[in-house]
Amino acid sequence: MPTLVINGQPHSVDVDADTPLLWVLRDILGLNAAKFGCGIAQCGACTVYVDGKAVRACNLPVGLVGERAITTPEGLDMADPIVRAIKSAWIALDVVQCGYCQPGQVMAAVALLRTTPNPTDEQIDSAMSGNMCRCGTYMRIRAAIHHAAGELA
Repeated sequence: MPTLVINGQPHSVDVDADTPLLWVLRDILGLNAAKFGCGIAQCGACTVYVDGKAVRACNLPVGLVGERAITTPEGLDMADPIVRAIKSAWIALDVVQCGYCQPGQVMAAVALLRTTPNPTDEQIDSAMSGNMCRCGTYMRIRAAIHHAAGELA
């Protein structure tokens, strides 16, 4: 029975080691912000952090996670200036259309600004390329990341 550390809290779960992390988060623990999109780690809707690195939870077996820290979209800390700037920019620039992909988009954007505080368009496009938006809000996402970077500068 693996113990997972999710959003700073330990959770013992009775699942097979090959169970995808996303199923544990959504179906067992009720953490539903990370979404199921494609199931093959191509769309980014299931993005979470494992030890601070953005990963796709849909194809990550819990047996490979061990006791590394997992952060879901629910666990983003509004006291963190990067999280606050991204969420504020998302609202200010009216990024969201249908919203399905947005938790994964926000997770990827926060991860980008943690490593690249003032990204270029090319860096944003590269960092966000693994997150698909069926509504096509890519230009608003890019603008919001620039906006957040400006707030943080």
